[in-house]
Amino acid sequence: MARRDRYIDLIEQSFYFPTEEFTVINNELYFHGVPLMKIIKEYGTPLKLTYLPKIGHNIQDAKRYFKNAMQKSNYNGSYTYCYCTKASHFEFVLNEVLKNDVHVETSSAYDIPILRELYNQKKIDKDTFILCNGYKRPLYLQYVSELINEGFINVIPILDNIREIDSYDAAITNHCNVGIRFASDEEPKFEFYTSRLGVRQNDIINLYKEKIENNPKFSLKMLHFFINTGVKDTAYYWGELTDFLNTYCELRKICPTIDSIDIGGGFPIKTSLEFKYNYQFMVDQIIDTIKEVCTENGVPEPNIFSEFGSFTVGESGAVLYSLLDQKLQNDKEVWYMIDGSFITNLPDMWGINQKFILLAVNHWDKKYKKVHLGGLTCDSQDYYYTDAHSADIYLPVLNDNDPKKQYIGFFHTGAYQESLGGYGGIQHCLIPAPKHVLIDRDEDGEVVTKLFAKEQESDSMLKILGYIKKEKVPSK
Repeated sequence: MARRDRYIDLIEQSFYFPTEEFTVINNELYFHGVPLMKIIKEYGTPLKLTYLPKIGHNIQDAKRYFKNAMQKSNYNGSYTYCYCTKASHFEFVLNEVLKNDVHVETSSAYDIPILRELYNQKKIDKDTFILCNGYKRPLYLQYVSELINEGFINVIPILDNIREIDSYDAAITNHCNVGIRFASDEEPKFEFYTSRLGVRQNDIINLYKEKIENNPKFSLKMLHFFINTGVKDTAYYWGELTDFLNTYCELRKICPTIDSIDIGGGFPIKTSLEFKYNYQFMVDQIIDTIKEVCTENGVPEPNIFSEFGSFTVGESGAVLYSLLDQKLQNDKEVWYMIDGSFITNLPDMWGINQKFILLAVNHWDKKYKKVHLGGLTCDSQDYYYTDAHSADIYLPVLNDNDPKKQYIGFFHTGAYQESLGGYGGIQHCLIPAPKHVLIDRDEDGEVVTKLFAKEQESDSMLKILGYIKKEKVPSK
């Protein structure tokens, strides 16, 4: 009887494998056709990867879902894809995003200098939609107002409270389209009932009548919707979306300028090989729901914006580690120690118990066993012990006599981890930020790699901590 106790047997019995992203050749893992062991041999570990073509692939997928749904339902409005910059602000991400005829959504004052640089590089222009979200402090309000005064005609501040528009009234000289964020109710399991973000439903009509309707500087263009749990086929999601749409229709009956809705972000990404989500079905249902509610209320169907962040960039990312050692801490708990930290490299694991796809990179022909994974910091929370599809983690058995190291990878880690972890700054226990490698393909489809960042060095930390003094500027 053939062996069925190898790691590859476990994966093939547990999932439909290989997948679109993952294949195994000669017991080594390939990610989008990229041989990961070859990358590891060139750059070492710990190592962050970004597979750039996946970004454009996901954008085009989403555009296709909405195009198909609109055609099926004879929908009269348009669809605009915006990228939520807070998912990843890196230049290589924005460069890839903007190749796909998309627009942007911001959440911070310091998004605006990034956009100015992109404008100087002719990667966006003054017609690009810039949806400005978030609770805005004075500098953010100033930067948004300056863009509007300079003729960026599609900058749309999304009002997060009833006083925000007063700042624009005082600062802008040009006409300005504005949006209002709808404060949705949260799921019953949340600690609070209504989102802290946005304007409460009962105040939206009054905000329009009192501060927008008769002010020639402003036109109400958009109503914004978002819920924390994302776009899911649940009674809660459809109930909140319908409530939002009814408010839009109420506004549309008294405000002829509002013609757009922003349905926010929230498309999920694959956090397990068991991932089951029908994107086209969900978009079909969203389009049908919008059309149905608008028809019932006798108002035109709105143009639709989305602002997908994690969906855009999340599945492009991976983090690779080598296993340094194994420790038996009691009769049955085996710990594999990685050459990095979950807290600093993948903070969503620690902060919100996020799961990512975990796979061995090599030794797929070895037997497997149940393990826990421990990081390098001295914090008791620096561990990973359960997968998205299972209460346990299984990886190839380590053999102390085998000179070949065991490598593992966490996949679809491309959104939020660098910004949440404090990229380039001071990390817990002074664990250095790992190397970061970009992977692309040339015109012939051949894999091309580029080192974006070296592993963080001690001098950069010592400067931040004040041990290495900055050179004094000589006085005149």
